[in-house]
Amino acid sequence: MTKDELRQRLEFYQDLGFKTLYRRSVLERASIPDPQPPIPVVSLPTLEPASDSLPRILADIGDCTRCRLHEGRNKIVFGSGNEQARLVFVGEGPGADEDAQGLPFVGRAGQLLTQMIEGTAGKEGIPIKRPDVYICNIVKCRPPENRTPQPDEMEICGQFVFRQLQAIKPKAICALGGTSAKALLGTKQSVTALRGKWHTWCDIPVMVTYHPSYLLRAYNQSAKKEAWEDLKKVLHYVYD
Repeated sequence: MTKDELRQRLEFYQDLGFKTLYRRSVLERASIPDPQPPIPVVSLPTLEPASDSLPRILADIGDCTRCRLHEGRNKIVFGSGNEQARLVFVGEGPGADEDAQGLPFVGRAGQLLTQMIEGTAGKEGIPIKRPDVYICNIVKCRPPENRTPQPDEMEICGQFVFRQLQAIKPKAICALGGTSAKALLGTKQSVTALRGKWHTWCDIPVMVTYHPSYLLRAYNQSAKKEAWEDLKKVLHYVYD
């Protein structure tokens, strides 16, 4: 079977709603039959187009109505920054300012993120500014009242985030907050448990840290130092 035929077959199964395939190993088929033998699960490969690009992903999103979040949005917030960035920041979802402007992290949390990136880089002698990195969110439309995105919303929109990351191929990813970390790493652990250590997404190193909106709260001042340490670790890994 050729690659094109395999792709068509996988797309057919995906259209039918299948997300996994099951197969018996050669050893299992050759062994004595078991009344209930274990069946290994084989995840379907992703079906993003070959030679994917950010403009193509944006075109595929279109005027998206795939989930309920489109009902209250003003603008789709795709992402911004260097399309060949070595470092990508992934947040949770757009807020009111982002929804109005169609750009990620432009409100108070975004201003703090800019200060964190440029301030840390400056102190560490790393010559980068915010436009040198790429920034996006797990969901592209603002959740009502800035609530946490629901699992089905993250699953539907996540396909585009994953395609963005695959198209950019950064040296590292910085996950901002629990929602981003859970979506990328498939974990239920808290940010506190995950931060400060390296994880991986599709062989790309991932550093988890606090979301800037969390750091804006007066009672979370102690977390600021931890976030700055996380960011220093990421910047030195990517740009040294």
